Amino acid sequence: MSENFTVDDIDRNIVAQLRINGRATNQQIADNLGLTAATVSTRIRRMEDADKLRVVAVSDFAAHGYNVLMEMAIEVDGRPASEVAAELAEFEEVFAAHLVTGRYDIDMLVVLRDFDELPKLLFEKFSKVRGIHSMTPAIAVDVIKYKFDIAPIEARN
Repeated sequence: MSENFTVDDIDRNIVAQLRINGRATNQQIADNLGLTAATVSTRIRRMEDADKLRVVAVSDFAAHGYNVLMEMAIEVDGRPASEVAAELAEFEEVFAAHLVTGRYDIDMLVVLRDFDELPKLLFEKFSKVRGIHSMTPAIAVDVIKYKFDIAPIEARN
């Protein structure tokens, strides 16, 4: 697809409809926007081909029995932080891992089914990853915002 691809108002409206209902059919979107289903289909495919849109399913961790959300800040020593982060990201409990600036080298979001799993995670799993100097867990007591539909669909110049 052309590097000069630009997203227009019709594309933005289609994306807005998908954010409301990711399972909406092309016909439903078309009906809501006064378009044809073929136009909606073509526009979605065009945005996907240009890497401007990716339609994915996002699962709610609580719906799958994960009742503990924890942020984990990690300091690394003696090994590249990127290697440590890649190894930690392999654990099923880790659903986001980031290399960060500041006091810590890695920031992760971790989920557990209950607090009884915390000692095993920290002392039997994470502590065996070479290069971890310190781990600072912070347990989320309430989730204020958990949204994945806020990213813009086009870069700002």
